[in-house]
Amino acid sequence: MIYFDNASTTKVNEDVMKSVIASMKSDFANPSSLHSLGFEVEKKIEKARKIIASSIKANFEEIFFTSGGTEANNTAILGVASAYKKRGNKVITTVIEHPSVSDSFNELEKRGFEVIRLKVDEKGYIDLKELESSIDESTILVSIMYVNNEFGSIQEIEKIYKIIKNKNKDCIFHTDCVQAFCKHKINSNFADIITLSGHKIQALKGVGAMYIKKGIRVNNLHFGGGQEKGFRPGTENTFGIISMGVACQKFMDKIDENYNKVLEVKKALLKITEEIEGVFVNGDVEFGSPYILNLSFENVKGEVLLHALENEEIYVATGSACSSRAKERKKIVDYLVDGRGANNIRFSFSYENCVDEAEKVVNALKKAVPMLRRFVPR
Repeated sequence: MIYFDNASTTKVNEDVMKSVIASMKSDFANPSSLHSLGFEVEKKIEKARKIIASSIKANFEEIFFTSGGTEANNTAILGVASAYKKRGNKVITTVIEHPSVSDSFNELEKRGFEVIRLKVDEKGYIDLKELESSIDESTILVSIMYVNNEFGSIQEIEKIYKIIKNKNKDCIFHTDCVQAFCKHKINSNFADIITLSGHKIQALKGVGAMYIKKGIRVNNLHFGGGQEKGFRPGTENTFGIISMGVACQKFMDKIDENYNKVLEVKKALLKITEEIEGVFVNGDVEFGSPYILNLSFENVKGEVLLHALENEEIYVATGSACSSRAKERKKIVDYLVDGRGANNIRFSFSYENCVDEAEKVVNALKKAVPMLRRFVPR
């Protein structure tokens, strides 16, 4: 089996699995309980909080756990809009955000907010001058993802942050770092809110985190308890949080090492563009994330090719798993080059993938693509 769908989710790391199994045997108490068993669980949660904070150069008191990246993004956007709506009603995002972000802005639009959606160029980058000209004194929030989940463009977060603050120091900047977490270096000095997810880094599903800079107000969306300082009530997902901490600890110091390893895998797979005509790269070949490669195959439907590869036990995607069943949603790739979305395949890698796997996928594509093209009506 070759698994090239790591942007959708990753398999649980062996060290993470061992830690979780051990924790399930001993850390069953409620961390809010006043007895010693509860206190021991609480200490492990706080250890994970400190590890995650360290990985993005933040204070551990600025980290709040959620059920995942989607909840974190929803809370960041809706919570900021609610907290600062008296200051203004203008919010800014891009056309290439994850559905958990874009749908949150759709909801804000329904509530009467003015939503500006920045376009991107053919490599997936926003125009920084357009961003600057869009910000005014009524702008309360800008939300721009760091690493795009479908074609891997890496936005210039530091420049974006400085532009926002120079234009309107009170405007809040949120960045979705789900695909960047423990793969690219993240610095909390250049964001007000950062959202993260556990299952993208070989932790359990159902756990995420938010960095909220001290002094930034985000109205909570949940009620009913004092957990996470009352911001995110409900009994903590102890095993998920512990798994996220263990995974983060494992990968945070290997970002450069893993980056270079994965880059070789991507380069090997890129050779398909030399082997078959009519293969187009979506995104930035040179400076995009090595963890994601998005290709469009002329005259081949992406979903058909996906299943052809599946027959060879090669697992890929046609885009975000969170929008794969939403047929009415415009393909994100079409915002780069219109018409490529129906023919695209997203290959996404982990440090466990190797060049040999990429070469096998190239050979599989060399067989599948010409065969599928024979069935295209002339």
